[in-house]
Amino acid sequence: MRIAILLLNSGRGSGEVVRAHCRYLAEAQHDVILMHPNVGDGVPGCRNIDIELHGGIMPVHEYLPSAGDKQKPVSSMSFDEAMAYATHYEAALESVVDDVDIVIGHHANLCAIATARVARRHGKPYVLFLHGTGIEPRHTGGYDDALWAEIENAIVQASGLLVTTRYVRDELVRSIVPVPEERFLILPCGIDLDAFHPDAARDIAAKYDLPPRYVICPGALVAAKGPQNVVAASEQYASIAPTIFIGAGELRAELERELGDRGRFLGFVSAQDKAELICGATILTDRNPVALGNAIAALLEDDPRRTRMALAGRTRATANYHYPSLVNELVSWLQQRTPVT
Repeated sequence: MRIAILLLNSGRGSGEVVRAHCRYLAEAQHDVILMHPNVGDGVPGCRNIDIELHGGIMPVHEYLPSAGDKQKPVSSMSFDEAMAYATHYEAALESVVDDVDIVIGHHANLCAIATARVARRHGKPYVLFLHGTGIEPRHTGGYDDALWAEIENAIVQASGLLVTTRYVRDELVRSIVPVPEERFLILPCGIDLDAFHPDAARDIAAKYDLPPRYVICPGALVAAKGPQNVVAASEQYASIAPTIFIGAGELRAELERELGDRGRFLGFVSAQDKAELICGATILTDRNPVALGNAIAALLEDDPRRTRMALAGRTRATANYHYPSLVNELVSWLQQRTPVT
């Protein structure tokens, strides 16, 4: 297939997913065009196109205070400001749309609008990959109403919609946009089985001066991701192991005060270091139940159970989250939405 992929910026979580998809699509001999600002070398095997923006502000879906005035969330832009940026994304896609079979736009923001406008003008099918961090602001009053109307129209008219979880589909998207369930493909985040395995930790603990046993919480430090739950839960197991946080976000200063000496915040680390830190962790945390602290404490004190769970997790990852398999599923789904010529 010939696939164009439009991304708001280089991203972190969603950006890593996009780059993994591009890598495995290219390895499967599909023609892939990846477009976003500051694309740099992009992904080997793909045609990588840089989107030049006016001014010095980068549109983002998830603002980091450390960026100062160099970033601005699309959800806080006026209609005119957002649409001025959208023209740059449209221009990039216009330059290649005649050479592709289908377009994938990522996030419910400028990319959704640009993807829909260009695809409709050229009679091309398009799908939107709706990530939680892009659509969550609308649930808390974000996005200019006129701008959201454009985004919602793009979602409703898409040939299909991709999400990573049922939660994103049902709680974030379908709760505010009237789209039938059958229009969605739930395509979970994949796992690089070479990067994530027990022997991949190497000497990462020594590099970051970590003890042999630690709990890790990777992800943006924003309320929607739940790091505050992990900080609170750490009181239940701090005497057994510290909690290590990877990533940045608006809650960092507050969380550091609350965490105290029960752990550390490493900020951003390289993709390789992130993988090795996760591989070396005793426990990995993400969205959390109320009894998270007690559950982690119990696992920390039960070495055989952790070993069994690790082996079962590896088996499940191989069966359900291996990127080549997920990309094959994606291609089959895209082909069903592409007219036969």
